[in-house]
Amino acid sequence: MDATVKPYLNVPTLSLKGKKGLVIGIANDQSIAYGCALHCRANGAELAITYLNDKADKWVRPLAEGLDASIVMPCDVREEGQLEAVFAEIEKQWGKLDFVIHSIAFANREDLHGRVTDCSRDGFMLAMDVSCHSFMRCAKLAEPLMTDGGCLITVSFYGGRKVVEHYNVMGPVKAALEASTKYMAAELGPKGIRVVALSPGPLKTRAASGIDRFDELMEAAAAKAPTHHLADIDDCGSFAAYLVSDQAKSVTGTTLFIDGGYHIVG
Repeated sequence: MDATVKPYLNVPTLSLKGKKGLVIGIANDQSIAYGCALHCRANGAELAITYLNDKADKWVRPLAEGLDASIVMPCDVREEGQLEAVFAEIEKQWGKLDFVIHSIAFANREDLHGRVTDCSRDGFMLAMDVSCHSFMRCAKLAEPLMTDGGCLITVSFYGGRKVVEHYNVMGPVKAALEASTKYMAAELGPKGIRVVALSPGPLKTRAASGIDRFDELMEAAAAKAPTHHLADIDDCGSFAAYLVSDQAKSVTGTTLFIDGGYHIVG
């Protein structure tokens, strides 16, 4: 090889320029979804961002504006038509979609703090609807817009695979979410659409604050992890930016851990 040739110059660097993505689940600047949005935008992606309701608007809109989001809309997946309206606006403004980052979960407090055995039928259905089925709805709505392929990302937790004290009903829900990720990856793969679940260790987010004795869970996880520290939203964000890029074109149907190795320790 000619010594003057630098082969690494032909190796692509991470770039999301020209890609358009939807981020669902930002509550504040400590949200996993915000970390993902921040890193995707820093790498050149154009974003659509949702907020839960009028109360959340005052917290989320300044963050969306700071990210130069082209679309900022309310989206409570429990409200009929709101998710569909977001995708309709994306089709109207962009005509395409390259990625979706889904980072929402919910369970009633009494179900989250109680035994799985005691979970009410309505409470279980609500937790499954918001935390799992909404991701399936996103996939269905995104599919016709991902004409050049794309990536769908959701957020799981180790409690969907092993029993984690105080995680309770969200464990079965996250297990269903991970299984759904695999099946949708198999179904959508021929269209070039990849489906991945991120599984961070415990992070101190607004959503996590509803889990009983969560501070103790975080301390125990940090002590147990081989790295002896927890991941943060930047760790999640940088990984998400890679996953929605073309460089991750062969990554699909899996759950990827960002937890300092916590999941490998018995």
